Amino acid sequence: MSQAIQDKMPTTPDLNRERLEQLRAIMPDLFTNDGALNPDELKRLIDPESVAESERFEFRWFGKANAKRNAFTPTLASLEYDPTRSVNPELANGNAIIEGENLEVLKCLLAAYRNRIKCIYIDPPYNTGNDFVYSDTWNEDKETYWEHVGVTENGVKIDTNTRADGRFHSNWLNMIYPRLLLARQLLAQSGYIVVSIDDAEIHNLRRVMDEAFGEENHVATLVWDRNRKNDAKFFSVGHEYMVIYAKDKFLLREQGVVLRAEKEGIDEVRVAFDQARTKHGDDWAEVRNELLALYDSWGEDDARKPLARFNKVDKYGPYRDDGNINWPGGGGPRYEILHPETKKPCKLPVSGWRYPTPERFWDEYNHGHIVFGADETTVPSIRTNLFDQTTQVMRSVYFSYAQTASNEFKELFDGKRVFDNPKHYVDIRKVVEYLTEPGDIILDFFAGSGTTGHAVTQINADADMQPRRFILVQIPELISDKDPSYKAGYRRISDITIDRNKRVVSRLDEAAASKKALAKDSLPGIEGDNKTPYRAGFKVYRLAKSRFPRAEFLPDPEKSDEENLAALEVYIREKEAAFLMTFNREEILHEVLLKNGFMLDVQTEPLADFKKNVVFRAWDTQKEASVCLDYDLKEETVAKLKCMQGIFICLEQALNTTKKWNLRAEFGERLVAF
Repeated sequence: MSQAIQDKMPTTPDLNRERLEQLRAIMPDLFTNDGALNPDELKRLIDPESVAESERFEFRWFGKANAKRNAFTPTLASLEYDPTRSVNPELANGNAIIEGENLEVLKCLLAAYRNRIKCIYIDPPYNTGNDFVYSDTWNEDKETYWEHVGVTENGVKIDTNTRADGRFHSNWLNMIYPRLLLARQLLAQSGYIVVSIDDAEIHNLRRVMDEAFGEENHVATLVWDRNRKNDAKFFSVGHEYMVIYAKDKFLLREQGVVLRAEKEGIDEVRVAFDQARTKHGDDWAEVRNELLALYDSWGEDDARKPLARFNKVDKYGPYRDDGNINWPGGGGPRYEILHPETKKPCKLPVSGWRYPTPERFWDEYNHGHIVFGADETTVPSIRTNLFDQTTQVMRSVYFSYAQTASNEFKELFDGKRVFDNPKHYVDIRKVVEYLTEPGDIILDFFAGSGTTGHAVTQINADADMQPRRFILVQIPELISDKDPSYKAGYRRISDITIDRNKRVVSRLDEAAASKKALAKDSLPGIEGDNKTPYRAGFKVYRLAKSRFPRAEFLPDPEKSDEENLAALEVYIREKEAAFLMTFNREEILHEVLLKNGFMLDVQTEPLADFKKNVVFRAWDTQKEASVCLDYDLKEETVAKLKCMQGIFICLEQALNTTKKWNLRAEFGERLVAF
């Protein structure tokens, strides 16, 4: 009987439990994070010499070893393309949404995407005690996957992580740890992982990420202030975190990587300045008033507000002239600088001039970087022109109100509330754009409402360069029939993931169609925006059982080794025969390619030159292959294959000794027979 049920039953006082609670109240150091008494700590209290101290610092919890085994155990699953729910698949360019349990999906992606993902962003379930559906216990040979993910009964979740379990934190760590280990395998050497989390598990998340990625690879912890909670008893804890680790921070430093982002709002200031110049010419007072009006329209928490410090203006644009000209740290050079008007020596900075020589000082002045005061009694200051430096390092604290994200999400879904507390795509966009380059792949394996896909698509739509690509993974968790999203027609969380991104793509399609119609109706001789409207798409996949037969043979303890070996050979022949009888070339082709390291955007075409067998050419951005899945490979085909590039994949059944020898002589390790 579970502790949760016992707690609800009438019973006599549990004095042992009361005494443990009293002990924990006065000596919490004797207890684990999960609330269980640690016998070793109690022994140390009685006799400090009775328990040997570990020589190394380590983070331990119940189930850690098994969680690690789960990460590195191969999967028997595969991914199945779902054309009916894909959107503009011809424009997918590697964008994919995968419906399935994410630990198994990550294993399916490993062969193709190992060391290729530039940025992983995840927003895992927070440890609230009532939202925990990742148990990692399903066995596809004993139950169907769909039975496993049907985690609700009458609208009530049946797989939860309650504090009464006694392993509240351990369960959460056992869920996240193997996924982080696999995430590291998928990350490029120059890649980053970003994890959203709240106060409940921030401490444990940092420790488990130190374990998976190395403490030395911690890059930053960002704080996102989302809302004020006026019903809080002590403090309004309305913020969340984004914990960021690099796969190899030392490598990034060696490569001289410096992260910078475009200053938020700078394009708006540039447009306002140009319009004011057109309107007022060189009347700098009026131009300045126009800019100040723009600055005043931004709230104090607006990310663009720091630009308001550039509150002076001339022909070079907005500028500020309050920069510190002191030598950093003191002890700087102390040479004489004459004021351009009074011709008298200027007052020296307290710690000496920032510039090492007078020649360097006047060079900076001639380039407009130094401003003198009215006379020599004022220390000159550094001038900074806004348009000279349009990028900046990203801050670690941001305001992003949850209500804004909810309102925009509802608007995308025609005013319906179909998902609670969606992340704002602008927040994810900010981080993804900062950490990645055009053409990079971004993975989110706790996709939720699909915010990461929305963010990546919007980045691509606003930039005229090689698009970034996204892969989203979401478990098809059933939705309670009491939930508003159920009433709106959604049955699984993954349905919302897919539909959100479908709506984003549809808006882009509508914008492209509108622009095309406008261009068609425009008057001759009038030039419009020549930029081709961005159109996007994605493919949908489902986690499914592998189409390859699995060995389930168990030796008979009553038989000899020779008899069991003979029985095994018969079993294997029967399995192979059953496989060939149900063989579907089209269905198995993509599973074979995925497991041989081809990405989801792999393209295939039948080769017309081969008359005796069906041979496909397959290729993605990294590799190519020839594939023949016929179970009788003809000699003519073997001869023609000798001039093919890349690897050759075929059935072991299709090769006799001579064919295999000839192909091995030609392809070497590039021959893959299964």
